[in-house]
Amino acid sequence: MPLRRMGRPGLIGMAARTAVVAGTATAVSGSVQRHQQEKAQGQYEQQQYEAQQQQAQIDAAAQQAVSQQQAAMGVAAQQAVAAPAAGVDLVGELQKLAALQQQGILSPEEFAAAKAKLLG
Repeated sequence: MPLRRMGRPGLIGMAARTAVVAGTATAVSGSVQRHQQEKAQGQYEQQQYEAQQQQAQIDAAAQQAVSQQQAAMGVAAQQAVAAPAAGVDLVGELQKLAALQQQGILSPEEFAAAKAKLLG
């Protein structure tokens, strides 16, 4: 019959217990860390999605404003071309048309047609 030791565990028992506690702590810590990373990734993806939606709305509003401005400038250019019958300053009108062409509102063909109307 072997002798049983009563009281504190031996060196090997203490090392085994410490290893079990440390392993359990590491496993729990890794699980918590993984969970936190997944949660942070989800929040990041949500923020990116919201930012993309806001950018799309801003882009749509800017495109609409540009098209409205181009439409207004086109009407102004047509009115400027139609008005010279009353003896308007030709040099001033040509300068206005040139400015509209430089801004990209009038194409070279539109500029040439408007200039021909003014001079003809």
